Amino acid sequence: MVALAMMAWAAPELATREAWGHAVIVAVFAVVLAARLRAMKRGSLRALRAVRIITGVLFAVNALEAALPSFPGWMRTEMGATSAVMLLTFLLVCAPRHRRQADLRSH
Repeated sequence: MVALAMMAWAAPELATREAWGHAVIVAVFAVVLAARLRAMKRGSLRALRAVRIITGVLFAVNALEAALPSFPGWMRTEMGATSAVMLLTFLLVCAPRHRRQADLRSH
């Protein structure tokens, strides 16, 4: 959001309303996802389910939005990167249970 604020000052045409809306939504999901990841690490199955849902939805939404021309190019690149990270996270939390438990114990 800091980078977007700087863009609004330096190059307002790059800091569109869509960009601000997306930034706010990403910030909210970042806080929720971080909290759910911490709870998942403590062994919460509800948190695990929530992380699966959040990362799956964020992957799909960011991949779709990255393909839309209504967002600036820099933002579409960011959405593509976010989509890749969410896909990786989704695949990791959907790993077989014994592997997930071993990963959780090692941290």
